[in-house]
Amino acid sequence: MDIPDNYLSPETCAVLAAGALAVVGYSVRKVKVELSEKSELTPMLGIASSLSFLIMMFNVPVPGGTTAHAVGGTLLAILIGPYAACLSITVALILQSFLFADGGIIALGANVFNMACVMPFVGYAIYRFFAKRHHSDLGVILGSYIGINVSALLVGVELGLQPVLFHTASGQALYNPYPLSITVPAMTLTHLLFAGPIEAFFTYVIYRFVKRVTPNELYENA
Repeated sequence: MDIPDNYLSPETCAVLAAGALAVVGYSVRKVKVELSEKSELTPMLGIASSLSFLIMMFNVPVPGGTTAHAVGGTLLAILIGPYAACLSITVALILQSFLFADGGIIALGANVFNMACVMPFVGYAIYRFFAKRHHSDLGVILGSYIGINVSALLVGVELGLQPVLFHTASGQALYNPYPLSITVPAMTLTHLLFAGPIEAFFTYVIYRFVKRVTPNELYENA
């Protein structure tokens, strides 16, 4: 769901970048505290960034100006916490944007907001809701599935609003030309049917493996 440049207006990018900066900045402060209590989190940040980067390299083009792919946001949040996951995915998105042109540079703030800020926190909140009620496995599946679909819905809305908000006097779109009737179904259906189940599957498999081998490494048990 990486948005390339010129599909979002500079105003839209600026607003989303400001939101992303606020969340990332707060995550930096929280992670500093966590690092002082658990120094072994430091190498995990690099490993998590590499894992997210690798997962997101498998892109499927989607009509409406973006792509569909798994992210691993909820998985990383469960393993190292939502704040550290936010930072790791942000680093992965920066590397993708500057080194591989996967996602625009001007739209980087929007991509960070959608994937690094929304997904880990939404997914982890759902996971913790069920985990506290002794349904951790269900929380993993629903958290990862819903988390990526909420992010996909946001991308569809952001793209679909462009021709409504930014157009010429004659009605010609200045940026993304596809309306909400195209971008929202394109994003949501692709992620509901394909990217979402893939995200939920590998999140659950890795979670079960870690819980069986080293349960103390899970964020909630650390």
